[in-house]
Amino acid sequence: MDYVLAIPAASILLICLTNFVTIRSPWKCTQIEEEISVIFPMRNESENVAGLIESLRNQKHLTHVQYLFLNDNSEDETLTLLQQHTSGLHNFTVIDGSVLPHGWIGKTWALQQLFEKATGEIIVSVDADVRLEVDAISRAVTLLKDSKLDFLSPYPAQLAYTWSEKLIQPLLQWSWMSTVILRIAETAARPSMVVANGQFFVVRRAALEKVGAYESVKSNVLDDVFLGRALVKNGSRGCVANGSSIASTRMYSCWKEIEAGYGKSLHAAFGSFAGSLIAILFLFITGIAPLIAGITGSNIGWYAFGAVTLTRTMSATKVGKNGFDGFLHPISSALLIYLIIYSWMMRGEVQWKGRTI
Repeated sequence: MDYVLAIPAASILLICLTNFVTIRSPWKCTQIEEEISVIFPMRNESENVAGLIESLRNQKHLTHVQYLFLNDNSEDETLTLLQQHTSGLHNFTVIDGSVLPHGWIGKTWALQQLFEKATGEIIVSVDADVRLEVDAISRAVTLLKDSKLDFLSPYPAQLAYTWSEKLIQPLLQWSWMSTVILRIAETAARPSMVVANGQFFVVRRAALEKVGAYESVKSNVLDDVFLGRALVKNGSRGCVANGSSIASTRMYSCWKEIEAGYGKSLHAAFGSFAGSLIAILFLFITGIAPLIAGITGSNIGWYAFGAVTLTRTMSATKVGKNGFDGFLHPISSALLIYLIIYSWMMRGEVQWKGRTI
């Protein structure tokens, strides 16, 4: 049965190596003449307002840019702080969002309202906890244009400080670096192969209009992936890119936040309950079983463990991390299996930003 461990380990190693060499990165910077609308859905983000706006004030190489912030019925001081920190900035606009209508989730409704106010040829949506380098938007848009893409998702560097973050957060990038050959996915026109991340998402307005903007994903908690699928299904081309040199974010700061964050969405990540079972099996075969086999005397088990650990190291070093956390991959896999199960058990009960999802 050693082949049950060897084949998956060899496969993900080959995929990860291919992506390591070929993944797109926004290195080039040019002056952007097109009108750009950068939109920010904001709900209970008072701790992020100052840092976010500071990272935007000096964005370079943008001839025509507008920054639109929507206060999504926040229960803290988000609106007040937005008005305070954007005062006197001529191309910064704060919108007070309307009540969440039936059938929508909060983020997609906020994005739709922002889209209706935006005037740019290119729409850039950014989460409130993302911090951008001074040329981030220019470099992202340049890559979109040079690659002749309709949408682009520059994946920010995921900052992790606590052990719970270090065990879970690197799995986000590793999951697609080791399972999808990105350049093939970019051209295959198959929605099921789409990889996207809504933390930093660049899309041509014309492509977004063709799918009905964010109404096409109004009830999808994984709005980024489903939006990417809708775009591809409608004939658009796009991909995820290595955005670690232009953006960073700390999604969660403790296990409680990780549990809530993944609990609200993981059940939808794999398409169905059967898809989740396949994901759990994959995590066990690639992340846990090799170590068990190695400890019990299987050389193939150790080879498989080494191969998977190497994929984690490559995934980490590609975004400037040291990769040592990869040796804890069996623990990470076990925790992610728990989070998948937890997400299914807690559907419709998880609280996020003061709303039940």
